[in-house]
Amino acid sequence: MSPIRLTVEALDLPLKHTFTIARSSASVARTAIVRLRWNGIEALGESAPSERYNEDVASVIAGLDALELGDDPYALERLLTGLPPAQACGLDIALHDCIGRDLDLPLWRLFGLDPARTPRTSFTVGIAGTEETLDKVREVGTHPILKVKLGGGNDLETIEAIRSIYTGTIRVDANEGWSPEQAVKNLAELAKFDIEFCEQPIPAGSPEKLRWIRERSTIPIVTDEDSKDARDLPALRGCVDGINVKLVKCGGIRGALAMIHTARAMGLKIMLGCMLETQILTAAAAHLSPLVDWADLDGPFLTASDPFSGVSYVNGKIVLPDGPGLGVRQTSGSLS
Repeated sequence: MSPIRLTVEALDLPLKHTFTIARSSASVARTAIVRLRWNGIEALGESAPSERYNEDVASVIAGLDALELGDDPYALERLLTGLPPAQACGLDIALHDCIGRDLDLPLWRLFGLDPARTPRTSFTVGIAGTEETLDKVREVGTHPILKVKLGGGNDLETIEAIRSIYTGTIRVDANEGWSPEQAVKNLAELAKFDIEFCEQPIPAGSPEKLRWIRERSTIPIVTDEDSKDARDLPALRGCVDGINVKLVKCGGIRGALAMIHTARAMGLKIMLGCMLETQILTAAAAHLSPLVDWADLDGPFLTASDPFSGVSYVNGKIVLPDGPGLGVRQTSGSLS
């Protein structure tokens, strides 16, 4: 067998709109694209690291460039063990894409999943002024689920305004932007707007405070920053209703499967989420989506120009590609 060869490059992704959450704002996303070559196969991977978790694109590139990978892409345990999560994510996805291409099978089939069981994804609306927010909601049109970022100080007014023009499902995400007392007060006021759940209302690291909020809220509580990987989940028992699984937080597909199975054993609901990313990373998560309750895999909706194609959507429902591996292909000639 030929040796595994890896190249990693940074990609700047302009966004359709400036994307603001409680702690940051961006008009261009930055991601790391991985190309893995082996036995005539070129496979793709991606990592969209967040400084929230002490990794960035430069550290991912430096870490993956330094690896000696050998000649067996099926040796996942050996190749991935010990890598930081964002580095592991990029390599893990490329290895799975390579294996799927080698076997000529899409990943969903390799995992024995039913592509008809994919959920509908939410469409995320970032923090903005009321009129700009309403313009974004009108642009979304008839999409059946919104996830609205909160924590900007006018949360009740934002949801009230959205509800005046939108009748679909609304989820909210405070991205650690509230105190426990604010969370209880805000959720009580938001309940009349028929909110499906609230994601990460308070700063991560205080499961008992999440329990305190949950006991006082009729709106279910879902973690994101508090659920990085499967090891975080036991501490959340009885404190929340569900978790958000993101491949870049947990180290890729293998880490996501560990989280999904652990959460199921604990009776927690599961959402698959994404960063600001290309179709490569979104597709990798989407192949696992028949296993979960909710999806927030809307990266392709938020970028102005994605050089890759793969996943498609019908009224928000995820349609998995049937090509081998990820089923993703490059649609533009250059990533620059």
